[in-house]
Amino acid sequence: MTMTAQVSHAKLPTIEKERLRCKYLEERNKRLRPDGNDQYLQIKGQFARYLDDPYMPVVERAAKTDHVTFAFIGGGFAGLATAARLAEIGINDVRIVEKGGDFGGTWYWNRYPGAQCDTAAMVYMPLLEETGYMPSEKYAHAPEILAHCRRIGKHFGLYGNALFHTEVTGLDWDDTRSCWMIRSSRGDAFTAQYVGIGIGQMHVPKLPGIPGLECFKGHSFHTSRWDYGYTGGNSQGALMEKLADRRVGIIGTGATSVQCIPHLARACGELYVFQRTPSSVDVRANAPIDPGWFAGIATPGWQQRWLENFSANQTGGSAELDLVQDGWTDLSRRIRARVMGLPREQRSVENMRIAFEECDLEKMEEIRDRVDTIVRNPETARHLKAWYGQLCKRPCFHDDYLQAFNTPGTHLVDTDGKGVDAITERGIVAAGREYPLDCIIFASGFEIGTEYRRRAGFELTGRAGVRLSDHWAGGMRTMHGIHIHGFPNVFLVQPTQGANLNANVPHNLTDAARSIALMVGHARAHGFREIEVSREAEDRWVELLLTGVGQMIGGSACTPGYYNNEGREPSPAARLSVGHPAGALAYFKYIDAWRNSGQFEGLQIR
Repeated sequence: MTMTAQVSHAKLPTIEKERLRCKYLEERNKRLRPDGNDQYLQIKGQFARYLDDPYMPVVERAAKTDHVTFAFIGGGFAGLATAARLAEIGINDVRIVEKGGDFGGTWYWNRYPGAQCDTAAMVYMPLLEETGYMPSEKYAHAPEILAHCRRIGKHFGLYGNALFHTEVTGLDWDDTRSCWMIRSSRGDAFTAQYVGIGIGQMHVPKLPGIPGLECFKGHSFHTSRWDYGYTGGNSQGALMEKLADRRVGIIGTGATSVQCIPHLARACGELYVFQRTPSSVDVRANAPIDPGWFAGIATPGWQQRWLENFSANQTGGSAELDLVQDGWTDLSRRIRARVMGLPREQRSVENMRIAFEECDLEKMEEIRDRVDTIVRNPETARHLKAWYGQLCKRPCFHDDYLQAFNTPGTHLVDTDGKGVDAITERGIVAAGREYPLDCIIFASGFEIGTEYRRRAGFELTGRAGVRLSDHWAGGMRTMHGIHIHGFPNVFLVQPTQGANLNANVPHNLTDAARSIALMVGHARAHGFREIEVSREAEDRWVELLLTGVGQMIGGSACTPGYYNNEGREPSPAARLSVGHPAGALAYFKYIDAWRNSGQFEGLQIR
């Protein structure tokens, strides 16, 4: 397993910092739009075909009208981890309801060529120790991750009760029977004592609101529904031979494009990459994992130790050893070294912010310099440089993306922050020029920041007919990011209002799964039927969240993106989309002590 080197660099002079701040502001201002998230289209109506499943046919089945102990909405890591922990305590009637045709969540849908995890597989792929699996490489590719999801499903016996190609349409609490009524798109109307919700932030694809999008007469698809029937090749990386004589345009240069563009560049007759904002692309240094090395570290509890070590390094903890050693931990360790180099009396929040900015500016200069060493065309290289802080947008790491622009037939169409002008019957118009195309690929991402009910696809109705959308009208309110007052026996499995600022989201999910299994096991052992957070405990948790220092990443000074509500002033409710004020590691330590105390403070278990 190859590790990236940790190196130190000289500080930037003050005059250079000022130049960079001005450049960042100039580039940010080019991209500000008054419509924010409204610039994107919800996929429905005439665009509904972009949601069709190209991977598996829908299998007819009878509607379910039975009862289960636990129903989980979402068949990705959140659902798999929670169901696995429940199976370990003997609850075997867990029903996972999933809109895809199999387990996997985002890894069921994202089968585009080159897709892989961007945090190390050792910490990203859940339940490795429980299933006895060793990832094949430091950053596993999508087919391996999807196979691991299926492995978890088989290992813990989760397939028998699962409902695939099924979307929940309603969740209503029945106070007389202390259970939830669940209705679905397939006519199901069954009950469950407990419900878990882990629908993820990135599962509803969106389209760019470009004039004329519906006019294109060629072929088109969204990257989360990759059409290998049209392109040839497969998700394992085989050459997409059907594109050899075709002109292909891809809109978007975020994390998805960074991974699939090298494959398109090798395959297409002509590839046009339409860019509004370049991604920050650092070294990935992927490598196979050596089985002998893995055998030496895979002692009992190894994955939990790695999870905690990554969180400690990536979120500013004090770990002396960096087990993962990647681009995520590099920036954090630089900042910590800069802060610890100050006299103790100068280690203030303000000086932490200064250290953060200085290290980020230095890191981004390295990333921009890297572009010049790889991309041969100076003009193309200039347009591929990211002028913003590394954590303003999701950082990318790749060893072939920049190199793809050296491929004959691959063209960068930089729009200088404006985006594509229009789509016509023949192709794409950018900067007043029309590019005739045979195929348009939308790498436009997923809905983030839109209203929860819109992303969930259903309403949650709790005690006394109170709807979750009303309870959250002023912003999300939970305890621990898991429990909601007025909604008994419901558990959220997601990062917000929990650890939150952690690049490795599966750590949040697997930790919540442990808490849920412990609470449900406790209730069963003592004959209790309901678990609910008190209003006072929910209020206390929200008050604690608001004591934090505020956003350290994705703020208003950043270039627009989903980290900062597309550059628009966040709504008052957005101030609650935060995590534990002392950081991810503090949250994990707190929640571990909370659940191990056996008191479940703040919960009403009856």
